[in-house]
Amino acid sequence: MQEIFPDPGFLLKLARTKMPFGKFAGTLLVDLPEPYLVWFRQQGFPDGELGELLQCLYEIKLNGLEYLFAPLKTR
Repeated sequence: MQEIFPDPGFLLKLARTKMPFGKFAGTLLVDLPEPYLVWFRQQGFPDGELGELLQCLYEIKLNGLEYLFAPLKTR
């Protein structure tokens, strides 16, 4: 049985990617307000990598784990 390990670069990408459109264009995804992510959850996340990043971020914020990004954002 093959073990599946998460891509360590995924969190780094999440910490450094900016929102490409909308009211929060140019804002780091990790700095998006939680209500905005909840809205995406209700309406449907975008397709592709951006949707995956936003969905992951929603789960991280929902579980109070935003502090994990502090050392990644400043480097």
